[in-house]
Amino acid sequence: MSVSMTEPREPDAAPGTMGRKQVLEAMSGLMMGMFVAILASTVVANALPRIVSELGGSQSSYTWVVTTELLAMTATVPLWGKLSDLYNKKLLIQLSLGLFVVGSLVAGFAGNIELLIASRVAQGIGAGGLTALAQVIMAAIVSPRELGKYSGIFGAVFAVGTIAGPLIGGVMVDTSWLGWRWCFFLGVPFAVAAILLLQRTLNLPTIRRDVKVDYLGAFLIMAGVSTLLVWSSLAGHQFAWGSWWTAGLVGAGVVILALAVYVESKVAEPILPLGLFRNRTVTLTTLASFLVGVAMFGGTVFLSQYFQLSLGKSPTVAGLLSLPMIFGLLVSSTISGQLISRTGKWKSHLLLGSALMTVGLALLGTLDANTNLVVLGAYMVVLGVGVGMLMQNLVLVAQNDVDAQDLGTATSTLSFFRSLGGSIGVSALGAVLANRVVALMSEKLGPLPGGGEGGGAVPNIATLPEPVANVVREAYGEATSELFLISAPIALLVIVAVAFLKHKPLKTQSGNERLAEETAADAVA
Repeated sequence: MSVSMTEPREPDAAPGTMGRKQVLEAMSGLMMGMFVAILASTVVANALPRIVSELGGSQSSYTWVVTTELLAMTATVPLWGKLSDLYNKKLLIQLSLGLFVVGSLVAGFAGNIELLIASRVAQGIGAGGLTALAQVIMAAIVSPRELGKYSGIFGAVFAVGTIAGPLIGGVMVDTSWLGWRWCFFLGVPFAVAAILLLQRTLNLPTIRRDVKVDYLGAFLIMAGVSTLLVWSSLAGHQFAWGSWWTAGLVGAGVVILALAVYVESKVAEPILPLGLFRNRTVTLTTLASFLVGVAMFGGTVFLSQYFQLSLGKSPTVAGLLSLPMIFGLLVSSTISGQLISRTGKWKSHLLLGSALMTVGLALLGTLDANTNLVVLGAYMVVLGVGVGMLMQNLVLVAQNDVDAQDLGTATSTLSFFRSLGGSIGVSALGAVLANRVVALMSEKLGPLPGGGEGGGAVPNIATLPEPVANVVREAYGEATSELFLISAPIALLVIVAVAFLKHKPLKTQSGNERLAEETAADAVA
């Protein structure tokens, strides 16, 4: 295998070095791209009940609209990460933004729930690229020691996108001359602007490696993961958990993933190098990221539905109710990042963050249809502070402890398992929610239309008689609280994983500088 690097840089700069001004300019394009991905994910949160209702979808359709994007993103993240170690990162992130634009346009023009779900695949593939590549590029141009404060900015962008998304989505749904379709159109100009901004500001080494991408391994990983996620999405309402369908899908998924492991162990450039997991830091941060995905995404994705169907709030108000959690995330992410860069100490931040996340989820497990909004906001602040201290810093710790040539693979591995955990959490807990709601409503109202299956239609509270509406509110309140009670013990395991991490000093060289040194050492050897 031969490797060569060419790059534009300032005179007398070390290979792979970018000045502060160059870094900030490049970061602006990256942040714009990430803002697009976050906005598109959050802008539909408060609109989903209305979208699914207008397109004639069911409760299972509601879950699928969320799950499909997560599934596509999850399945493609490892491939994006590996490609970033082999090819031009700038071109790849622009390509991912282009796919995102296509998916958004198709979603905006969708005339039925099936086309909407299909469009989410393209959005998910694009989001997979953005998820993996933005963090890889940040690590390439900034040292781990300095990355903390930039991660704080990253967290701020995440918070702004998350705050703006539900509010904008709610306003659009509540504005008759706009409507929910603009939730998807809104991100298109931002994505195009990000592509142009990255073209002008991002200058990276061009890495050329004479290797073949392991597309067979990538296909097997995507097929195996997708099979298991399809099973977790459908089990419990399309067929029983203990049915032959379960045996067939789980069996097929396990066999396909076993084949993927075999292929990955034989090829020269695997998509997910198994040797990477011999690194204790990578293994533990990957496990923690997976558990964070299951616990956090599995519980919080249904909060908007709780606000609207249990508390009876409008989409706009539902967006405002999410502010406490995002405020907590914004503040803790920014302050934690600055402190880590200043002191070089990171383990205490991860331990405290994982503990607060667990407590926050447990507190949210006490909510119901009559929960006081001030109390609810306080619980969400605790959860947001915990997540802000934890999620981005797990990636930083892993990036600090791998070779520069494996930065893309290591980063995408954590993103992959976090997204996988989120997909499993949303799918499994979505099925639990649907079935629990039906069971609770059936207790009060008798057998429901359609046989009381978990995929029953999402109700429109405004059209229901008040006694029936009260039953629906109570059912969604109790069922949602149970999701958080399931998530809290899972989050508790994150504390255990973080506790076993060994504290290592943060490196002071950027990924590009480390890669240049590694390449020179390989040439000498």
